[in-house]
Amino acid sequence: MDSQLIGEIKNRLSIANNIIIASHVRPDGDAIGSLLGLGLALRDAGKSVQMILADGAPASFKHLEGSKLIKKEPVGGHDTFITVDCADFKRVGKVFENFGQPDINIDHHKTNERFGKLNLIEAEEVATSAILTAHLPEWGFKITQPIATALLTGIITDTLGFRTSNTTPEALRQCATLMETGVDMPEIYMRALVKKTFPAAKYWGAGLSSLESKNGIVWGTLTVADRKAAGYGGNDDADLINMISAIDGNKVGMVFVEQTDNHVKISWRALEAGVDVSPIAKHFQGGGHAAAAGADIRGSLSEVQKEVLEKTREMLNLK
Repeated sequence: MDSQLIGEIKNRLSIANNIIIASHVRPDGDAIGSLLGLGLALRDAGKSVQMILADGAPASFKHLEGSKLIKKEPVGGHDTFITVDCADFKRVGKVFENFGQPDINIDHHKTNERFGKLNLIEAEEVATSAILTAHLPEWGFKITQPIATALLTGIITDTLGFRTSNTTPEALRQCATLMETGVDMPEIYMRALVKKTFPAAKYWGAGLSSLESKNGIVWGTLTVADRKAAGYGGNDDADLINMISAIDGNKVGMVFVEQTDNHVKISWRALEAGVDVSPIAKHFQGGGHAAAAGADIRGSLSEVQKEVLEKTREMLNLK
């Protein structure tokens, strides 16, 4: 741990008054958890805070306290700009294209491009929410029950309920500390990982019916038409990748999600020890971790799928 960096961030936060915090497009549980965890802590300290997600807060996380404060774009001036859970600056979305360099960049992706003035990148941590769990008290902020609920949501979702290979005793101890604020952990677990809306379940059905497996890769495909037919309001995979990751006998799991503006979102999961999918995502200007990564690629679904499957086989030497 870089104690000097931790001190510099503490000093920067102490003098900040008008703060903008942003996380990545198509936000997951850790994006929401780290955004709310830090944002609510700063608000409790009397600071003016705008919490921004270019795609808004997903319906599956709107039960979290503070989620109604999340906006799609910033308004007015600021003296401090912070990003959380973003491996590269493009991931915060087009609303920040001309915004300037973030003052603080907090993340746990090994592919992080260190694009901030101060970069707290702890790739060994299970989630950005875990980084904040460790450092918020050091920075002088109290972790209240609403903050703990947000942070625990981030840790649970990024570890798939403590099932990822990077889950550590320290991560479990952090969760125990967060639970001691009065958080209902079983309820968070159910909401974050188990419960699905009826449209999401129908959407999963379309994805599962599309499953293919070849050369150690198992993949599913979700089209714009699938979303419309299911009545699913998001433009993501509704966490279908987690279901595909449970399929035995493969080295890599993938989901291709067609978008409306001629590009495709891809998620990779390593299904076998020793497989690192982050270089593949990085090749396609994406990023992530050894076990889980993603990218957005311009092109038609058929073109992108063909190219990505070929490159995945090539880079992992799958035959």
